[in-house]
Amino acid sequence: MEIFGTVRKVDATGRIALPAEMRRTLGLTGGDTVEIVSEGAALVLRKYQPTCFFCSGARDIYIFRGKNICRRCLEELELWSAPQAGHEDRMTSSGLPDQLP
Repeated sequence: MEIFGTVRKVDATGRIALPAEMRRTLGLTGGDTVEIVSEGAALVLRKYQPTCFFCSGARDIYIFRGKNICRRCLEELELWSAPQAGHEDRMTSSGLPDQLP
């Protein structure tokens, strides 16, 4: 990883301009989403990569009811919630599980 720094002023609306070299290094182009994280007295800026709410995986991400879920976890949830022979009472009338399997 290449390490370099620069000094920039924050404008009246709180914006800073990222130098072209930094944008290239991060693979950022206009319209990309970035994640800004506070770590002590430092701010960490990185290209946003959506991850699964359950396993933190970053492949095949879908949005389900406002949460990012990967294909694998979504398939596990579908299997878990599907009625199985002899377990028809697994779900309550509210649609929530009566108890964990």
